[in-house]
Amino acid sequence: MNVKESFDLRAYEAVSHIPFGQVATYGQIAELIGPYGCARQIRWSSKRLRLPSKVPWHRVINAKGEMSMSIGREETDWVQLGLLKSEGIFIDHELTIQLRKYLWKPDLLKNSE
Repeated sequence: MNVKESFDLRAYEAVSHIPFGQVATYGQIAELIGPYGCARQIRWSSKRLRLPSKVPWHRVINAKGEMSMSIGREETDWVQLGLLKSEGIFIDHELTIQLRKYLWKPDLLKNSE
């Protein structure tokens, strides 16, 4: 297994813990798996994920509470939007999510045991 695959697997494991109806930021996932400041790499990991997937990739958004819309995502932006809405997450007309309401707050003590 190469370094990129190992990083991706750690990212997918962390993302798998985000509960239904909540979101996490790319930076939050990076901090949980160790490489603080690697939010962009978390985003790239999610782009490499084969869909459909059991990993709830759609629950990861940027630090501003926005979906990171991109032409290169091959319309998965709209899939993400639909999946988040189906979980009851309110997304405003600017595609922003209220982090105060929906942000996942993992129990870090439990994760470090």
